[in-house]
Amino acid sequence: MTARSVQVTVDCADPARLAAFWCEVLGYRVDPPPPGFDSWDAALAAWGVPESEWNSRSACSDPDGAGPRLFFQRVPEPKGVKNRLHLDVRAAPGLEGDARMAALEAEAERLVGHGATRLSRTDPGGVQAGHLVMADPEGHEFCLD
Repeated sequence: MTARSVQVTVDCADPARLAAFWCEVLGYRVDPPPPGFDSWDAALAAWGVPESEWNSRSACSDPDGAGPRLFFQRVPEPKGVKNRLHLDVRAAPGLEGDARMAALEAEAERLVGHGATRLSRTDPGGVQAGHLVMADPEGHEFCLD
């Protein structure tokens, strides 16, 4: 069997806002509009998509092509319970102990400035490295590790 690429799809209320947030988290870029259009609004207007649907989806991608594409789709219902799947954002690779936690705290502070919420901290102990549990602007949990 050949390897397959993966797209991570996120149900949400405001696709454009979450795409912009995750671009900040991961260093991604919002996917550009199709050739011949200088913006997504221009493309959607030309295709006759009603303005009420312009923010029904958004996507962003790793500019280096290494990470998965993230696709955000508007759904009517709010997030109800804890995620069963979450992203671990590797914000302190190679660091341990106090240096690791300081790097994670600095990244958490930056992301809170972009709309994230800090949920909890697990300090290093035994074989477990420390990490922070965060939530994006719509409450989807992720870890800084």
